[in-house]
Amino acid sequence: MESEDPIEDDVDSSTEAYDQNIWQRPTRRPLPADGEVTLCFEIPLARILPSGAATGDGAASAGKKYVVYEVSIRKDGPGPDPYPTSIERRYTHFLKLYEGLRKDYPTAVQTISFPKKVLMGNFSAELIADRSAAFESILDHLVTVPLLRESEHFLEFLQGDELRNACQLLDERRNELAVPLLENCFRLLNKIFLDKSKCVLLLLCRLVAACTTSPIPHSAAEQWAELALRRYEHVCDTELLVLYIPLLQTCLHLWWQRGRDRTLLEERLNEMGRKGIKVKGGPTLAQAIHALDPRAETI
Repeated sequence: MESEDPIEDDVDSSTEAYDQNIWQRPTRRPLPADGEVTLCFEIPLARILPSGAATGDGAASAGKKYVVYEVSIRKDGPGPDPYPTSIERRYTHFLKLYEGLRKDYPTAVQTISFPKKVLMGNFSAELIADRSAAFESILDHLVTVPLLRESEHFLEFLQGDELRNACQLLDERRNELAVPLLENCFRLLNKIFLDKSKCVLLLLCRLVAACTTSPIPHSAAEQWAELALRRYEHVCDTELLVLYIPLLQTCLHLWWQRGRDRTLLEERLNEMGRKGIKVKGGPTLAQAIHALDPRAETI
């Protein structure tokens, strides 16, 4: 795993005391009209944390207090999204996203107005509210521009911290703690990208691997394995197809562990074998994932 420079927020050097360390918006965005389904980014609350506190991604901050913004991602329709997801991000996460996009796609971001750093008053309710509204507008804009939405900078913003943390947990064989992080990442990405996009399928396969590599499969292993198999039925991306046989082999073993009928899976593998495709002795699912997207987990 590549090391990353520590992220430091611009912090107020004053020692002002705060009676309220949570900023919360009293109302939420209205639901879309006419039965439409709308992707919505909203920051319903922000927290002022002391130095050394751990955020939702498990990372602790060294230095002075800082603000963590809770970003809610929803697909609202006639009713609110029944399965909203959320991530916690700091000012410098947004700044890193903006600067990366401005460097690689200057024309596409020229209309974006990014909130400037301030020397004083970083923790005032007014500033937090203004920044929250600005961050929401930026994210809403990014998903409407394919070039920006599909960028590595946006993907890193959406899943980078959680995915690194999950992979570290997998490396430590703490799969039961890694799985919830991966589940949240998958649900988040699946709201923004197509079902069979590379980032979604790669995350889904990583989730299946995490659920099945411990001595006792995770309780949700079959649920995610079945979804992965359905998603792969019509995948044409050659790069992603290298995961299909390891996925089938993983599901075959899981079905055997759970006493399920393996006929269909065996037929698929036999059909591929008849076409001259190597179906035995290949990489495991975790190894195939690592070849496409090297990270911290042991393979």
